[in-house]
Amino acid sequence: MGSCVDFISSLDPDMSHKILLCLDDPSDLVRVSCVSRSWRRFVIANGLCKQLCLRMFPQLSRAACVVELNKHGAKEPEEVGSSYSMEWQALEKNHRVYAYLARASMTFGIGDCIGDTIGASSTDNFPEESIDNTLEPRDMIGERASYWSSKGQNNPDVPETLTYKLVSQICVITEISVQPFEAFFQPGLPIYSAKSVRIKMGYPNPSLDTSTEEKYVWTYTSPEFPMAQENRLQKFILPEPVLCIGGILQIELLGRVQRQEMDNLFYICVCHVQVVGRPLSPAFSVEIRDHSSGMFTLKCDQLAKCHAQLTFSNESDGVEDDWDEEEVDDFEETYSL
Repeated sequence: MGSCVDFISSLDPDMSHKILLCLDDPSDLVRVSCVSRSWRRFVIANGLCKQLCLRMFPQLSRAACVVELNKHGAKEPEEVGSSYSMEWQALEKNHRVYAYLARASMTFGIGDCIGDTIGASSTDNFPEESIDNTLEPRDMIGERASYWSSKGQNNPDVPETLTYKLVSQICVITEISVQPFEAFFQPGLPIYSAKSVRIKMGYPNPSLDTSTEEKYVWTYTSPEFPMAQENRLQKFILPEPVLCIGGILQIELLGRVQRQEMDNLFYICVCHVQVVGRPLSPAFSVEIRDHSSGMFTLKCDQLAKCHAQLTFSNESDGVEDDWDEEEVDDFEETYSL
């Protein structure tokens, strides 16, 4: 041990910074910050946890500030001191919040993130064929088929949209599944799929109240995914996990492939939709500060509960945390839990 070299104190700070930026696991950054006081100071002063989060989720570039809330939901009291001490406290706060966020995005329970339906761009027979039916995994409810249907169109290029409210203001979304509807009661068993799908995520915009498109500000738009004309739940995996800020998700159904025999119009019909990801509330929430720019405040609450979820096995998705007892103690000391 006597021959070991502290590379952070021996190398040029820029080189040490570049080396630590190669770490892409939040657990590794937390462990680095627990090595010694000098290493902890280096990690915090350079905002390495925030930089890791920004690499993981570019949507965080619109975070104007972070706020820590106590267990009653109130802001922690501001400390009084020199400008240097206040600046250091702000850096420590950012370190804590972004370290939790990075870890939570990988370890919180994963599941269906749809909280409720908002609406469809059109509906053929309301409410029998409403968007609400897409939340039901069964093809039949009683003696009635369960599906959403658009209105018919002569032009097969007319798109449709299905808009949902997620279970949390802030979620990490990884994949979306859509099942086209097979009309088993029509000749030839036609399947009313779209040609492709595209995903948008964003937040409500209360300053605008005209067209449907203007009711939301979209902060992420996925590539187009081709859809097969098959009666199955089709999975569309996003190129990278996306941090949905604002809790609104829209599925664009682009292009129509199936005419209905009775009226010779093109329709799109969907029987089931799933949105898979990790809800980050109640540990995290957001407050939109400027609806035009999308700047928001990131809030972190219930740190003790968050800590328990991050340091022990996650039964919901079978992920085992590999931190040992000593590392957990160092983590608690680092974050003053």
